[in-house]
Amino acid sequence: MQRTIKIFLVAILAGLSTGMLSCKKDAGTGHHPGSPIKVDSFTATSGGVGTEVLISGSNFSSDTSQIKVFVNGHQLALVGANARQIMAVIPAKCGSGHVIVKIGGDSAVSTGVFNYTFSRVVSTLAGNGTAGFANGQGTDAKFNFSGEIWYRSQGIVVDDNLNVYVADPGNHCIRKIDSLGNVSTLVGDPTASGYADGQGSAAKFSLPYDLALDADGNLYSGDAGNWDVRKISPDGTAVTWAWGSQAPWSVAVDKTTGYVYYSSCDNPGNIYQITAQSTASEVIHGLNYPAGIKFDKAGNLYVSCNGDQVVYKFDQGSWNKTVIAGTMGSAGYANGAGTAAKFAYPWGLAIDNDGNLLLGENGTWNGDTGNPDQSIRYIAADTRDVSTFAGSNSAGYADGIGEAASFSAPIGVAVDKNGTVYVLDKNNNRVRKIISL
Repeated sequence: MQRTIKIFLVAILAGLSTGMLSCKKDAGTGHHPGSPIKVDSFTATSGGVGTEVLISGSNFSSDTSQIKVFVNGHQLALVGANARQIMAVIPAKCGSGHVIVKIGGDSAVSTGVFNYTFSRVVSTLAGNGTAGFANGQGTDAKFNFSGEIWYRSQGIVVDDNLNVYVADPGNHCIRKIDSLGNVSTLVGDPTASGYADGQGSAAKFSLPYDLALDADGNLYSGDAGNWDVRKISPDGTAVTWAWGSQAPWSVAVDKTTGYVYYSSCDNPGNIYQITAQSTASEVIHGLNYPAGIKFDKAGNLYVSCNGDQVVYKFDQGSWNKTVIAGTMGSAGYANGAGTAAKFAYPWGLAIDNDGNLLLGENGTWNGDTGNPDQSIRYIAADTRDVSTFAGSNSAGYADGIGEAASFSAPIGVAVDKNGTVYVLDKNNNRVRKIISL
């Protein structure tokens, strides 16, 4: 099949070259300004970065300096052209859309849509797979995400300078990973569990499970062992922001108000709002393991409800609740439209710049390797369709592309300003990185 495709492309390119030579001899086959351009068809109709698209139509040009081709607002590189055909190449991160051909002041739009297929490349940012403590670069570092079955850290966030912060409950501290993969300790004492405010190693944590960032770059940590939420300034100074009415398992910041929220997986599971230091109140009551909480740009709250196997949306202001994805009370691994999809003990949440949700899976008590969902799932903002972003239903450790990569209890997920995704891979004691091409 691959050989046939290559022969076909060689033939097409040869035809385009012949067409360009003939156009130089016969100006009548070139573009006529002011006359309509027409796009009749194009092939391939789907593919990823590097896909060559042959566009057929009329009133094109052999002069590629005059031609511009776009899909979803992204300009394609041109291989060649004649009066009736254009060969162009799909760029990285193009996305789906109609094919648009522009020649001078004239343009035409295809009837059909080119469907872009992303390649999600999974690599290891830091950690060597062994539960322990070590700072260092990349795989020289060690984390302790899985040392005890009650470690449920989903705490992973990334700032605008592309520094990644992870809560390391087994080491009772917050770690920082710079954009080159260098791991250091931001705050906390990895040698001792306890409670203390302070800077750097003078501060003490018990079980820091989750992290959130505010608009000024301050971190908030929910410490389920100390029943507190700590505010951590960029210089690594921790102060107690609120004592929990229940043990805080997850934290989030609503950047429309600046308020901090935390949830508890105690029975019942509630969500609390912190409007100022030491001022907290319950706003949502009686959820079944509200594991991950995140706000979108409009102030709507999303909750991955681990006990219900669904993701809820709570409307800003009213807190009206809607199930947007997952089958209520039914664990499994199935993609599909919204509530037709299935999750298996969903945990951490992230929201990208376009409002799409990313969901970390397998938030079971012990990170069960037999859990049917060991993936990062993607919930589209517009349709709520659920798809697999990376990973599969099989636990393991492998870097790779899309579903060929494997995780083991990937319960924490974050996304940076460029759309790069980071995963706290619990049982593998690693931080993984996913780049979409």
